[in-house]
Amino acid sequence: MRWVMRCSVVMLHGIRGVLGATLCAAVASRVRLICDMRAIRLHGYNDIRFEDIPVPEPADGDALIEVSRTSICATDIEVWQSPLHFGGDDDGPLVMGHEIGGTVVDVRGDADVAPGTRVVVNNVLTCRQCFWCIRGSQATCPNMQVAGLSADGGLAEYLVWPSTHVVPLSDEVDDDVAPLLEPTTVAVHAARRSGIKPGDKVAVLGCGTVGMLTVQVAAAAGALAVIAVDVREQSLDLARELGADATIDASAADVPEALRDLTDGIGPDIVFEASGVPSVPPTAIAATRPGGATVLVGIYGHATEFDFSDIVLGEKTVIGTVAAGAGDMAAARSMVESGAVNVKPLITDVIGIERAIPDGFERMLKPQKDVYRIVVSPRP
Repeated sequence: MRWVMRCSVVMLHGIRGVLGATLCAAVASRVRLICDMRAIRLHGYNDIRFEDIPVPEPADGDALIEVSRTSICATDIEVWQSPLHFGGDDDGPLVMGHEIGGTVVDVRGDADVAPGTRVVVNNVLTCRQCFWCIRGSQATCPNMQVAGLSADGGLAEYLVWPSTHVVPLSDEVDDDVAPLLEPTTVAVHAARRSGIKPGDKVAVLGCGTVGMLTVQVAAAAGALAVIAVDVREQSLDLARELGADATIDASAADVPEALRDLTDGIGPDIVFEASGVPSVPPTAIAATRPGGATVLVGIYGHATEFDFSDIVLGEKTVIGTVAAGAGDMAAARSMVESGAVNVKPLITDVIGIERAIPDGFERMLKPQKDVYRIVVSPRP
């Protein structure tokens, strides 16, 4: 049945010009009603399943996207393992996956994207009407929905998403790379929030995927020096390969002191905290020079105590950053297309969707931190 479904969608796209968009869409609708697709769905706390579900039906303004690749990130693991996952237990099963690339195979109503266009999904939807949206702060919209977290995502063969929220891709971005434009967008947003300027000296604490991308984005923004900090030698080695000017092993050094030694005794102008470990933000703030800025990129699982005197007496700025804002994904695409940001070394493995739970989710749950992104292909 899945083979018939895929062939039918491709054929309908190919004969769209002959049948006309309306008739083609009507026939496609009939085909999809009797077909299913493979997906990874969250049913509740610690309960994800590989199962067949109906192909979603686009409404007016939507695009039907044939997913090519979706990557799994630490947030997906947290949602799976959290009793209070983003979707809410009363919302029913949720297709997971928020880092998504694919090809548009059908659109409904007016759209700026045509069938056949390769895209990355801009996964954040906002109301565009609230106090924050009107002021251009989409990341703080209280009505926000995110693919794979509060709306069905991309760990499936097909995804329906508003056609206004996809970003076309060039041939310079291949299928495996496409989903990593989403975490690159997070790094771009963090850099923009920081106010980074050419000549700034920057430190990045925590060299997971987003930290590695932040190292590269900061360098592309004109930072005079970028220093990567982590406890894993593997990550520090890769950070140097990706452009870090210096690295610090946080397990063997006093990080604030080591950063001052590397910045003429002053300290970095900007420190990005990207580890998500609750004990690290105080270190990041202590390492920031007086008058500088600390940017908190990580998501923290529990609270920690902190002496605010360091912020007050040092006149330091602490900035929170989450998700992305308008234009951030387009900027991320340009950086990846131009080669300013290289995401390929962050792809740990590419697997089929039938192996997404044991070789993706369960592997990333293990304490060994040797994984950056696992990319999932929904088709054999």
